[in-house]
Amino acid sequence: MWTWEVENAKGVMVIIHGAGEHHGRYEWLRERWNEEGFHVIMGDLPGQGVTTRRRGHIRSFNEYIEAIEEWVEEAQTYDLPIFLLGHSMGALTAIRALQLRSLPVWGVILSSPALGLKEQPPAFKDVLSKGLNKLMPGKLVQSPLVIENVTRNQRLWREHKEDKLYVKKVSVRWYRQFVEAMNLAFKDMDKFPDVPLLILQAGEDKIIEKFIVRQWFDDMSLSEKIYKEWTGLYHEVFNEPEQDQVFAYAKSFVHLHV
Repeated sequence: MWTWEVENAKGVMVIIHGAGEHHGRYEWLRERWNEEGFHVIMGDLPGQGVTTRRRGHIRSFNEYIEAIEEWVEEAQTYDLPIFLLGHSMGALTAIRALQLRSLPVWGVILSSPALGLKEQPPAFKDVLSKGLNKLMPGKLVQSPLVIENVTRNQRLWREHKEDKLYVKKVSVRWYRQFVEAMNLAFKDMDKFPDVPLLILQAGEDKIIEKFIVRQWFDDMSLSEKIYKEWTGLYHEVFNEPEQDQVFAYAKSFVHLHV
């Protein structure tokens, strides 16, 4: 976990990265929130980035939730409004953490939340993964994520090739826990707290099925919720060429609540 502080802070932004990546890919976003007067807290989820656990592998999705709890506990030490910002699997982790834990947050921003995959694996592979989950849970398989499918930002394509921290293989157990977490995000909808929610969904998402995200959003019973779809943008909306517009929208949401 790392913290970037500013003088006369208005609040604390806790940023949660997505599958395969690490906190270093959010440097631009971290700088922008600092410029807006927010402390920023980020870390690498278990099995990713510079964490010492086996790369691409977890025993339980609860390991992610426990990490978020620690980051929020650190944010509480500032006695300022706390916001969660999660991308993709990080957004799913934020959802599950809020459904299962009592986190004192003032608002939540979810970027292309992983609530349903665009392309499902063949049925035989899904069945096979269930068997391997019992017999060989640590077996690693190639991640289907391709950088050209997550962003149109060609600079990030080049950086990705040199990024030794990016996880390119995931375990069978990781996949099964990921699928279970997506299912539970729908099953436990009534456990989600009544906090302001903003979803920033990529209009041309090649990873997550945006219609499933919209279904989850529509079924949520909250006092305040906003769904914003960005036409033409790929999965990583904060990394797209239009990232300044996306940030301005997120910034206006947060400033309404501090």
